[in-house]
Amino acid sequence: MTDLGRVLILAGGLSPEREVSLRSGGRLRDALVSIGVDAELVDVDADTLPALAAERPAVVFPVLHGTSGEDGTIREVLDLYDLPYVGAVPAACRVAFDKATAKAAVADRGIATPASVTLPREAFHDLGAAALIERIVARLGLPLVVKPRAGGSSFGVSRVEGAGEVAEALMACFGYHDCALVEQAVAGMEIAVGVVDTGDGPVALPAVEIEPAAGRAYDYAARYTAGATNFYTPARLAPAVLDAAARTALLAHQALGLRDLSRTDMIVDATGTPQFLEVNVAPGMTETSTWPLALAAAGLDLAVVCRDLAARAHSRPTTVNGAASA
Repeated sequence: MTDLGRVLILAGGLSPEREVSLRSGGRLRDALVSIGVDAELVDVDADTLPALAAERPAVVFPVLHGTSGEDGTIREVLDLYDLPYVGAVPAACRVAFDKATAKAAVADRGIATPASVTLPREAFHDLGAAALIERIVARLGLPLVVKPRAGGSSFGVSRVEGAGEVAEALMACFGYHDCALVEQAVAGMEIAVGVVDTGDGPVALPAVEIEPAAGRAYDYAARYTAGATNFYTPARLAPAVLDAAARTALLAHQALGLRDLSRTDMIVDATGTPQFLEVNVAPGMTETSTWPLALAAAGLDLAVVCRDLAARAHSRPTTVNGAASA
């Protein structure tokens, strides 16, 4: 498999998740190189496209996080260049990256997801923030989670316990996106379930339980600072609940038209029901990222799995007009 050819890892970019993306890309590059793969890491900028045209890689492995990296943009560009790449096609990325649209899509397949309201900044400005907040609280109750409609790494996400905190949470949210998703805060265990498909169909990885240190939220620092969060793999849940979480991740992966790899974030509520929160089409690859942790718990090697994903991408036809290939 070391004759795969040059694997170009795209990372960095200009999103707020730039540094995490570079860490993911660096770890992936080092892992692939360690098993003899010709892997190169590129920090995406204005010179990237001319470089792609001048020296075409065998396959591209995007690990760009956030806007452009996960909203389908970079995949659309790679399609324009007829370059094979690991991961979902642009249309699927657009649906998955939009949290409100993804929630609606999985709910149509019978997946539980917290009740929510999605409204743009203009609605609060033009119709009156106080009145809208009053109706949201009346409809959804408290506590609530306010988050950008699209984005990752918990940027702009706030948990609010009282109605008086909603306006401030919305302002924090609008710093990252012009549309807010206001969601019921479900009490329970937060878990992440990865999915991988190296050619025999998608398989759910062991669920990772996420337990931030006492008094902390699972925010950016908790995600990427060693020791700030405890991770348990598999999650400390009954076998039947773990099976339900695996089914939820697989169904979300399929319902959203994803391929190769994904990560679904959920809350397991007091009844043992996994509640879908969001899905990620470019899971983090850092030392504290849950997708690699789940691979290790399954007895799989990050380098070998990612090499096989790259080989699968290299062997399939490139997409045409955004249509998914098998």
